[in-house]
Amino acid sequence: MYLAPRGGLTGLGLLAAICGSLCAQTVIVRLRAVEGEGAVHPAGSRSARPLTIEVTDETGQPVQGAAVSFRLPEEGPGGVFANGLGTDVVISDSNGHASVRGMRLNRSAGPFEIRVTASKDQARAGIVVRQFIASGPAGAAAKPGFSKKWVVVGLVAAGALGGILGGTRGGGGPVASPGPAQPPPVVLTIGAPTVTIGKP
Repeated sequence: MYLAPRGGLTGLGLLAAICGSLCAQTVIVRLRAVEGEGAVHPAGSRSARPLTIEVTDETGQPVQGAAVSFRLPEEGPGGVFANGLGTDVVISDSNGHASVRGMRLNRSAGPFEIRVTASKDQARAGIVVRQFIASGPAGAAAKPGFSKKWVVVGLVAAGALGGILGGTRGGGGPVASPGPAQPPPVVLTIGAPTVTIGKP
């Protein structure tokens, strides 16, 4: 029978000490986008504002030194980060913030997702940030102007058509709105009567 020396650690006590040392290094991280969620970019542009992620522990305190990875889609709407790649890694600062800047967007219009993961010691967490690439260099604001232009073109075309119709009628003044269509004149022709004899 083995007896632990006086003042020493038993097997259970040694395990608890090792676990306490390792568990003290584990930080439960939570991620939150503090800037950049829902951003709309013109096609082919460079992002004007950063995407900033906040990393906190289970008590809400900022986590410094966490490795925060950003990943763009490989296909469709998206682009590359300032490093020219579809992924980038930033270490969180004393406020728990990690930011990427100068993202270059491609010309594929539509929504896209940026996958963000953070790791610290044995802890790991992730979120998805959604952004959007608008069609045209002027972004989403170009759509109302486009519709207005076609309304103006339609009005001009309608005016030209009215002038053509007025010219064909020979009237030099304003063209009155057409009334109901007149029925064609009825022509009666009287010929020789025809008599048919037979059974009714």
